[in-house]
Amino acid sequence: MSNLLSLTSAQLKHAADIKDKISALEKELASILGSTATVSTPAPAQKKKRKMSAAARAKIAAAQKARWAKVKTPVAKPAAKPVVKKKSTMSAAGRAKISAAAKARWAKVKAAGKKSL
Repeated sequence: MSNLLSLTSAQLKHAADIKDKISALEKELASILGSTATVSTPAPAQKKKRKMSAAARAKIAAAQKARWAKVKTPVAKPAAKPVVKKKSTMSAAGRAKISAAAKARWAKVKAAGKKSL
C-alpha cells in the first residue's frame, strides 16, 4: 500500500475490484452467521511506549531532589574572624617629633591669621 503512486491505472482498478469483492463477501458472511454487526477493520498498531525502570526513575528523582535542596537551602556565611588591632610600633621619640611639627604648623597658621585681621 505504500507504493500506491508507483502502480499503474490497470493495477489500481484491479485492486479496487478485489476490495469490492472482499466487502461483498464480508456482508454475505455476516448475513449467513446472523450477525448484524459488520466486520470492522483492524485498529492501527499503537506505538510502543518506552518504559523506564523503577531504579532509573528513582535515580532521576533523587538527583532532582538534590538539585532543589541545593537551591532552597540558605548559604551559610563563614564565621567572621575577629579583628585584631596591630600594636603601634612608633617610638615615643617619633611621636614627639610629629607632635612638635604639628604644633609648629598650627602656630604658623594662627600667626598668619592674626596678621590678616
